[in-house]
Amino acid sequence: MRAMLHEDDLPDGFDPGRAVAVDCETMGLRQFRDRLCLVQLSVGDGTAHLVRVANPARPAPRLEAVLSDGNVLKIFHFGRFDIAALYRCYGVLAQPVYCTRIASLFARTYTNRHSLKHLCGELLGLELDKEEQSSDWRQPSLTDAQLQYAAADVQHLHRIRECLDAMLEREGRRELAAHCFEFLPWRAKIDVEGWGATDIFSHGAAP
Repeated sequence: MRAMLHEDDLPDGFDPGRAVAVDCETMGLRQFRDRLCLVQLSVGDGTAHLVRVANPARPAPRLEAVLSDGNVLKIFHFGRFDIAALYRCYGVLAQPVYCTRIASLFARTYTNRHSLKHLCGELLGLELDKEEQSSDWRQPSLTDAQLQYAAADVQHLHRIRECLDAMLEREGRRELAAHCFEFLPWRAKIDVEGWGATDIFSHGAAP
């Protein structure tokens, strides 16, 4: 996997094709505390484009155009977090989207293991190294290990999607998953607007 590092935005001429895998690295997992540091994209051709995000973030017109392009499917793993992080940073709500974690939850009901690491292991027979997951993504120079880790997080999503789509079709749940994907960007926006911990569909939900 080749990792190409860019500052602030995607390079001129980047072609996302019909579907592009997307992932984010942040300083932590709390939406209102931890900043977006890196955005990774891959069209599944063995190359990952890694965009470093400055603090404060600078405009990224090419990246924003990909995120908002209605003709380009954005493939995430646990898209709820990444879509919210991108929306907070750039004000763009990524659509349309596909989430391999949601697809796995609908398709692989025989297990409670739905992490990207477990999906790579079972569906692709690959061992994904997650050692750099909790490293410092804001340090001045990213290490080769960080770059390879970030690239790996988008390298396999296209193939995983194909496997999960076949399983969803087999189990008769593809339409159900598709409707969840349609709602997912708005679920992420609900998080950003402050209702993340509220079950908005519960009769007893607090205002």
